[in-house]
Amino acid sequence: MKVLVLCTGNSCRSQMAQGFLKSFHPDWKVLSAGTKPAERVNPYAIKVMAEKGIDITGEHPKLVDQFIHDEFDYVVTVCDGAREICPVFTGQVKHRVHIGFDDPADAVGSDEEILPVYRRVRDEIEAGFRTFPRLKSGVNEETMLDHEC
Repeated sequence: MKVLVLCTGNSCRSQMAQGFLKSFHPDWKVLSAGTKPAERVNPYAIKVMAEKGIDITGEHPKLVDQFIHDEFDYVVTVCDGAREICPVFTGQVKHRVHIGFDDPADAVGSDEEILPVYRRVRDEIEAGFRTFPRLKSGVNEETMLDHEC
């Protein structure tokens, strides 16, 4: 199974989803990318994933364009921005899926106020991808349907 997880900045949600999918399915090829990649992986994302025993410190944001000629079983968008401007892939993509999550980078305040937001989104991503590609109770079935992103 080969999966590409897309977000806008590829610094947080897509990195967390990639980390979880790799931990659930070590035999899968799981990549992530962004439509406008950030300079680095969000340090809060690194911190909350480490709390789950998943190390994403070696990852870096990548531009989706480097993957548009590749073949994937799934291309999954995890934010509305990436869903709206998802590029056309010239390689075969069997399934295009959107599973949206809030952007924890929108959280403001002290670490004590920001970290719970990141933990909530992390836990939602974990739940949403634990049984991927099968539907999970609590995940809106409409979001799991194939779509042209």
